[in-house]
Amino acid sequence: MDTAILPSTFLLTLLLAVGLLFFIRASTKDRTQTAQLMSEQEEAVFMPQLQKYFLSRSYRVAEVDQEKNQVTFEGFVKPSIFLAVFLTLLASAGLVCLSLVLFFLFPKFGNIFFGLVLFSPLSGLFYWKKAGRLEKVLVKLEPITTGPQSFNKITVIAHRDELTELQKVLSLTPME
Repeated sequence: MDTAILPSTFLLTLLLAVGLLFFIRASTKDRTQTAQLMSEQEEAVFMPQLQKYFLSRSYRVAEVDQEKNQVTFEGFVKPSIFLAVFLTLLASAGLVCLSLVLFFLFPKFGNIFFGLVLFSPLSGLFYWKKAGRLEKVLVKLEPITTGPQSFNKITVIAHRDELTELQKVLSLTPME
């Protein structure tokens, strides 16, 4: 092989390895967001529906603040087996590529670089340890009356996927 090809391939492989490391790290990132939603149902009707929804999603009521009209739910989010296996496979593919490039760059060391692939399960283990955590959902309800029309403004602080599912199941509309 041409001597200019190997160093450039090595540089590109290192850049891809760095990207893979950031991808694995981002898999455990907290994606909590705040959303302001609107419901035309009365509080007496809406709150039991909200509590039923969160109980069906394995959350429990952790705290109720009557003064602020705020409820905090907590639940344990389990890590995904599929994602742990997927990250392990991605890491193994990346480490095989890096090992191959190192093998061609330093042929004197033989197959020792292929031992790097043994570190790929660490990515799945890293995800599994960090992704399983206690999630909190904060719900604040504010009744708003504008003339003859009244509705509830609901401020929810939760994981973005939970917010999407909550909007869909309870037919809530985002406030502008």
